[in-house]
Amino acid sequence: MNTTHPNLALINQFFQAYASNDPEGIRNVLAEDIKWHIPGNHPLSGTKKGVDEVLGYFKQLSRGAFQAAPIVMGVNDNFVIDCHRNWSNIDNGENLNNMSCLLWKIENNRIVEVYNFPEDQHKVDAFFSAHY
Repeated sequence: MNTTHPNLALINQFFQAYASNDPEGIRNVLAEDIKWHIPGNHPLSGTKKGVDEVLGYFKQLSRGAFQAAPIVMGVNDNFVIDCHRNWSNIDNGENLNNMSCLLWKIENNRIVEVYNFPEDQHKVDAFFSAHY
């Protein structure tokens, strides 16, 4: 994936830290007052405010052994949009396999706000309601 734009490099750094389950690596790319918007009607939905809430959200996701694989990204000087496949690996249950797009707002080489747009919100709501 092309990482010549600094905002793409930042998002790729996030995905590498996420894939490695590295909370400090994730913390290093987030603004202290980040807002992460999770749509839907399930136990994990809502806006996570601040690094600690966002890291807490990722810790909850780890119960489902979630993974993400970026597919395509677009970039400008303030935003990155990425579409990626995300899936869970729960041993005793039906797993989620879904596409999502994220709109990342970036300021001063830090992620300051993220909006999540899942492929099928009803499927996401059902999964998280059943497993969380």
